[in-house]
Amino acid sequence: MIRALLLSLLVITSAHAQRWPSKPIHVVVPSPPGGPPDLIIRLLAPKMNLGQPLVIENRAGAGGVVGTAYVAKQPADGYTWLFTTASHVNTPPFNENVPFDPVKDFTHVTLAAQNFGQALMVRPDAPFTTVQQLIDEAKRHPGKLNYASAGIGTASHIPAELMKSMAGVNIVEVPYKGVAEAVTDVLGGRMDLFFVGTQLAAQHAKSGKARVLALTGAKRWKGLPEVPTMQEAGFRDFNIINWFGLWLPASAPAEISSAIHAEVVKALGDADVKSQFDQQGLEGVGMPPAEFARFVARESAFINELARKIKK
Repeated sequence: MIRALLLSLLVITSAHAQRWPSKPIHVVVPSPPGGPPDLIIRLLAPKMNLGQPLVIENRAGAGGVVGTAYVAKQPADGYTWLFTTASHVNTPPFNENVPFDPVKDFTHVTLAAQNFGQALMVRPDAPFTTVQQLIDEAKRHPGKLNYASAGIGTASHIPAELMKSMAGVNIVEVPYKGVAEAVTDVLGGRMDLFFVGTQLAAQHAKSGKARVLALTGAKRWKGLPEVPTMQEAGFRDFNIINWFGLWLPASAPAEISSAIHAEVVKALGDADVKSQFDQQGLEGVGMPPAEFARFVARESAFINELARKIKK
């Protein structure tokens, strides 16, 4: 009798586990609406079919820390996802108060996409048209120029601080809650420069509302073929790209991670997604969970070393 009861409970438990997902899934984007990670997940979500709706929540604050910390504390049952940028590993080395470990406190699902680097975009009336002229201006007037930052450790902060460190110049950081507000102030001439996604930079450069001086990746992007890389502008070994990944809280079941990864890969293969990515200067990746976990660990180690050098 007892054995039969236990067997029935095991069957019920197994059936319950197999029913995932049985309710809506919440995808947390730890940045404001309209930014690159928000646009990417909203493009991928309709192409994914898990049998339940994906509810996208923007929980912005502290350069992604607020939303990311929230996800880390949620149950590891597959109903709360985190979709964010390389800031996931970039922020902790620059902020001792970050309440999570980017490697240990999450289940690494997939690297969904990456770009060709950030674009060094400057205000339309800036007195410099090349990176070298920008550096010369910064040297002539220490502390006069400013750059917009979407938060410590973000894709706008890291390349700016690396450039400052390599060139030995003083350019003042001005923090913003998100990309959209920072772009608005650069276009309005209130900020001197901003390292932003290539698609947004190309849009404003082609309309004449801003200038793009360089890209932070190792190769040029066809959307801005005339724009050199930072390496071509004289910054040897400068290679900073932004990437976009998906995580669950730590210890989430491997079966759930695999199921999510499979749907992301399907979405990345969609013709519309490929076309949109191409226009936005993105490459779909779809890295498997185990490989992504190793990737995140390597990136975390790299950025910790980079942060140490920048802080010198």
